[in-house]
Amino acid sequence: MSWLPCADPDVDLNAPESVEMAILPRTGDIGNFEVHRALPFKEKRMVGPFIFWDQMGPGEFLTGQGVDVRPHPHIGLSTVTYLFDGTMDHKDSIGNDMRIVPGDVNLMTAGSGIVHSERTGLDIRQKPSSLYGIQSWLAQPLKHENGSPAFSHTEKQDLPSFDESGLKGRVILGEFSGVSSPVQTQWDTLYVDFHLENGGQVQIPNTTEERALYVLSGQIEIGGVTYDPQRMMVLRPGDTVTIKALSPVHMMLLGGAAMDSKRYIFWNFVASSKERLEQAKEDWREGRFDKVAGDDKEFIPLPD
Repeated sequence: MSWLPCADPDVDLNAPESVEMAILPRTGDIGNFEVHRALPFKEKRMVGPFIFWDQMGPGEFLTGQGVDVRPHPHIGLSTVTYLFDGTMDHKDSIGNDMRIVPGDVNLMTAGSGIVHSERTGLDIRQKPSSLYGIQSWLAQPLKHENGSPAFSHTEKQDLPSFDESGLKGRVILGEFSGVSSPVQTQWDTLYVDFHLENGGQVQIPNTTEERALYVLSGQIEIGGVTYDPQRMMVLRPGDTVTIKALSPVHMMLLGGAAMDSKRYIFWNFVASSKERLEQAKEDWREGRFDKVAGDDKEFIPLPD
């Protein structure tokens, strides 16, 4: 996904001791399609390697309509696309052409540079459709940020799941509840899709250095404080945190080890130096990035 303009997120100061901060995403409306952005935030640029977090939708499209994210570049990051509803067609400059459906994981690693597009398929546009999911970016570690671009697609049935009393979920990246995702990452990363029954509880262990929760639907309670949907709660490092569902809840757990150095962002570029960002800007402006086969007639220009 290309960086789309949204207002800066805000912070909720009413937080228990185990919550470092509660981020209130800001909403953008892009052609009847809502995006809730929680990261990056001025007071919390990253949670582990997660440097960008958008909730896409839920949105509805009329017949003939859909998402059209034209070809655009990335460097120094991996995009993670995970859908709950609808489909998106991914094409990139290293030859991949993949439809992602709910529960699958697309992991596209940019390294020194990749270009991709994301669109609603022509067959899907033949009738009304919907789209709902999370688009996130993982900053690449220093030793990989200028490496070769890569792509992996993992189907839903290949991701491990767990089902306990009042709690079920799927491990997208990393390890949780004794099961590990087969998806390989370049940095210690944790990403889990949770469903809690009303009254159900889950303990978030302190084994991961940086962690956050994002509530998609329902209400949760942490340390006596209630949180509504579309909130990202950054958990205090070192604390084991108990989450209680006050209604049926759908939420995401994200995080990992703290990154190995500061990262800078401009548009769709992430880098450990401002000089690398400037080079990427110039390369896109001058047409030096590779093209997307089958989708090379248009592109998103560099913003001013």
